[in-house]
Amino acid sequence: MSQADTLISVRDLRLSFGPKVIQQGVSFDLKRGSIFAIMGGSGCGKSTLLKSMIGLLRPTAGQILVGQEDYWAQSGLRRRDINLHFGVLFQSAALWSSMTVGENVALPMEMLTSLPADDIRRLVDLKLGFVGMEQAIDLMPSEISGGMRKRAGLARAIALNPDILFLDEPSAGLDPITSARLDDLILTLRDGLGATIVIVSHELPSLFAIADDGIFLDAITHTPIAHGSPRDLRDHCTIPEVVAFMKREADLPPTDQTKG
Repeated sequence: MSQADTLISVRDLRLSFGPKVIQQGVSFDLKRGSIFAIMGGSGCGKSTLLKSMIGLLRPTAGQILVGQEDYWAQSGLRRRDINLHFGVLFQSAALWSSMTVGENVALPMEMLTSLPADDIRRLVDLKLGFVGMEQAIDLMPSEISGGMRKRAGLARAIALNPDILFLDEPSAGLDPITSARLDDLILTLRDGLGATIVIVSHELPSLFAIADDGIFLDAITHTPIAHGSPRDLRDHCTIPEVVAFMKREADLPPTDQTKG
């Protein structure tokens, strides 16, 4: 893989809360156009790693290189500029309950661009149309289903045409049919918009369907113990903890209940 194909390089990252180590020795490259899965059981640090990658949690040690820049060595203003290339779908979509769906999608454009209101409205229509939500533009989040909220959250995440999308448990709480439709939408975002995607999930059907690379975090050793696509790890990995997770075996070792 050439340097030009690498959007983010994580190098020997250590994440901790005080003396409590969440993960250490985390290293991987995020390839342009890939769907990269952060995998592992509950409490292994999946969401903690994602938070560090998007600027919400400073690592204890190590580097996150965005292109050639050490993200956490930059000023707050420069990190803000880098973040303009990121789109994030938080758990449960995290829509503002006091705003309509359209107002939620418009918010990043209103806050971070100088676009006139008419152009923002046109782009909101475009983004909602892309995720099949144009009919919900004037509805409140409380008036739509969980799957529709996830799609609205995706529309907001792509509002600024990001290079990289970070999705935190996008299928959590959804029924299998809605989850499969969301998987199809994520693939469409990758193929149609050229976005690179990082997904935190423990939903195996989704991981097998869409992810082409990934890392497996272990809650006991607090280290990554496998790297590869979910399908390859399922079919070829011999590490017991990974095998148990990928095949849903009952003897999966107990996890350390940390954040993740």
